[in-house]
Amino acid sequence: MSRVDVKKTYKLYIGGKFPRSESGRSYEVHSAPKGKAQKGAFLANAAQGSRKDARDAVTAARAAQPGWAGATAYNRGQVLYRVAEVMEARRPQLVQEVRDAEGLSPAAAEAVVSQAIDRWVWYAGWSDKYVQILGGLNPVAGPFFNISGSEPTGVVAVLAPQESSLLGLVSVIAPVIVSGNAVVVVTSADRPLPAITLAECLATSDVPGGVVNIITGKAAEIAPWLASHRDVNAIDLAGAAGAEGVDWGALEEASAENLKRVLRPAGSGAGAVEPDWTATPDLSRLTAFLETKTVWHPKGR
Repeated sequence: MSRVDVKKTYKLYIGGKFPRSESGRSYEVHSAPKGKAQKGAFLANAAQGSRKDARDAVTAARAAQPGWAGATAYNRGQVLYRVAEVMEARRPQLVQEVRDAEGLSPAAAEAVVSQAIDRWVWYAGWSDKYVQILGGLNPVAGPFFNISGSEPTGVVAVLAPQESSLLGLVSVIAPVIVSGNAVVVVTSADRPLPAITLAECLATSDVPGGVVNIITGKAAEIAPWLASHRDVNAIDLAGAAGAEGVDWGALEEASAENLKRVLRPAGSGAGAVEPDWTATPDLSRLTAFLETKTVWHPKGR
């Protein structure tokens, strides 16, 4: 018997749940075009997030962040490793979605997914180690112990890479949350499906609801509200370089009102570009969203 295929409508991921956009809007997602085609094959519908969705996501992130930061470093590492396990179990789906999103060959898509999972594990391994690298006992002129340690910034907004639908996404989320931050992510507008599948991996692992919030839609519509939001402590503009209609300089200016930390895109001015996400990672994206607390304590005689 002939039947009508059930097309999935991908939803947002806010506070550990999958709501539709409060605006009721959605948009069509197509595969990467081939040859001279202007548009690829229809894949699914995705929710088109609004500024109200962004505010809801910030509220959820703020509520979840203290508990996540209060978990032990060892526990956060275990939770992140569990995400990698779930991603490994859903490898075939991730590979197919990366192929569709980026127009890659099967072998290339397999390599991208493997690298994304490995990168998640890499950052998970730093959960109980980065504090030792970045902090320590400071020499001071006086009878005091002077000790510096790293603490999470709080709620971080991230503009995800527009081209790298999974590897780039993992490369901007994992270093933010491993230290105890909560994150609100605006996905690639044209390539959102791997991000929502990652959200499903997060929801079925041990990551507390609200630690990661994912909004699909247009960065030009959502990003200005995140940049000016006074309860967002930092913003990563990694994906601003390739996002249509986004002026990252204006976002940086809006962020100055409440002294947000701003991680600029690679390059400068109109020449800003996305980083090479396939390159070996370092701790720069992790340290960008940390604060240093220094404690003085008198020495006994």
